[in-house]
Amino acid sequence: MPALTTSSDGFLLHGEPFRIISGALHYFRVHPDQWTDRLRKARLMGLNTVETYLPWNLHEPVPGTLVLDGLLDLPRFLRLAQAEGLQVLLRPGPYICAEWDDGGLPAWLVSDPDIRLRTSDPRFTDAFDRYLDQLLPPLLPHFAANGGPVIAVQVENEYGAYGDDTAYLKHVEQALRSRGVDELLFTCDQAGADHLAAGSLPGLLATATFGSRVEENLGALRTHQPEGPLMCAEFWIGWFDYWGGPHHTRSAADAAADLDRLLSAGASVNIYMFHGGTNFGFTNGANHKHAYEPTVTSYDYDAPLTESGDPGPKYHAFREVIARHAPVPDEPAPAPGPKLPETTVELDRRAPLLPYLRTLDGAVRSEDPVTANDLGVDTGYVLYSTTVPGSGDGLLRFSGGVGDRAQVFVDGASVGVLERERHDETLPVRVPEPGAVLEVLVENQGGVNYGPRIGAPKGLLGPVSFQGEALHGWECRAVPSADLGAVPFVPSDAATDAVPAFHRGTFEVDTPADTFLALPGWTKGQAWVNGFHLGRYWNRGPQRTLYVPGPVLRPGANELVLLELHATTGTRAQLTDTPDLGPEND
Repeated sequence: MPALTTSSDGFLLHGEPFRIISGALHYFRVHPDQWTDRLRKARLMGLNTVETYLPWNLHEPVPGTLVLDGLLDLPRFLRLAQAEGLQVLLRPGPYICAEWDDGGLPAWLVSDPDIRLRTSDPRFTDAFDRYLDQLLPPLLPHFAANGGPVIAVQVENEYGAYGDDTAYLKHVEQALRSRGVDELLFTCDQAGADHLAAGSLPGLLATATFGSRVEENLGALRTHQPEGPLMCAEFWIGWFDYWGGPHHTRSAADAAADLDRLLSAGASVNIYMFHGGTNFGFTNGANHKHAYEPTVTSYDYDAPLTESGDPGPKYHAFREVIARHAPVPDEPAPAPGPKLPETTVELDRRAPLLPYLRTLDGAVRSEDPVTANDLGVDTGYVLYSTTVPGSGDGLLRFSGGVGDRAQVFVDGASVGVLERERHDETLPVRVPEPGAVLEVLVENQGGVNYGPRIGAPKGLLGPVSFQGEALHGWECRAVPSADLGAVPFVPSDAATDAVPAFHRGTFEVDTPADTFLALPGWTKGQAWVNGFHLGRYWNRGPQRTLYVPGPVLRPGANELVLLELHATTGTRAQLTDTPDLGPEND
């Protein structure tokens, strides 16, 4: 019998009445050395449970492998949650959305153009089954049936917004059950009648997602499910940002009032997010409804606990609300954590990108450009190069467009940019002479995480022509980013730079602490501190600083590396004690 069961109107945990007061905390968006701190702060706010998705794409980056270390050491995260006295809700997907690259589906899976994602297609279900065969054995000891903290597991994720393949949902349910998951299973859908009907299964608890109109949405859930607990499995108290858009915020008073309405109705809740964390590296997703909109690096989400783990206004407001309905620890609310003193970093060494890439082995030669997916390049950048037989003024045409942003160079000189979000496919250029070298640096800005465009290809998406004549004889190569030790840095010889280049500088730290990287005068690129990939920066905003977790720093000398794709007005970066995620938009 599962530890968590349902009654006609609530939950029972080990036979005793239990209301889930949970908050979302994604272990893979938080530095592992900070998990204990974030879990303690969850308990101190009054939460009795934490919820997390599981990103299939990171746990199984290559078919047949399983990664459970570092940021992905989920067993350790579960042990720490239990040590803090917290229960855990697991949401293994297979699809998670989460504003995460390709919604958490592995690139090796979604790159198959014929596969029918999130359906009974055996190519999809068999892959998920094989993943569970690896994933569940190390997790089952942490389930409540075995004395662990995991009390419930979600089947799929907001499936009613995507499809209506009930046989597929049943397969996911049975895949979990047949591999030893005895805990309560639940589905989660937006609180509309159609979504709830398409995304739920008989015999499983249905839960809803919403951020307002509490009475209306709980009413819809009760209409769909006349008996059993009412639960908002994603109570949206903030929102995510995309490059070029506003920084989304929601007032603490407004969110707290709706939380009070939820709890006053007797419902259980999972606050999304309690602590958002960061889309480190290349992990951010994107939305694509009318236009492609890549998500920023920060996943602060205007959550109660900020990206750097400090209690914000919602933390204190929610703690007061929860105290009206459930016990809250008789301990002081946590204080903001220490921050590194203001520090200037001089990036005094550089390595132009394109000349460096030309020296590397491993280029794939093809008659026409090959997509990044077909090259096996799941994230980051691909450089394409060929020669142009014609010359003069003409139109460079990229049939099918680019995925997602392309910088175009002729004989090393920048001639323009094409973007998926603008549906760009052509660029007027001047080719000085026959045989000029055309290079196209294409950036994957994040896989779409919601809707039918999950798995959309990256790189160059079709043939390229100049003056109507197709260009052939391409070299395609990935831009290495996992290990930057081979980059040939030399002393900078200019205060400004107008070509893609790596830049490197060092700075001293007495006592490591959280800090925020500000890059005034820089344009667009990636940042690493001591080899830890912080993520993407872009002066388009709204985000203006990148979070640097204290644990990635060390006493003494530290290294900052930037890959700047365009130009910089100087060679300095700043480490500051205050985040800047852009102007607030209540």
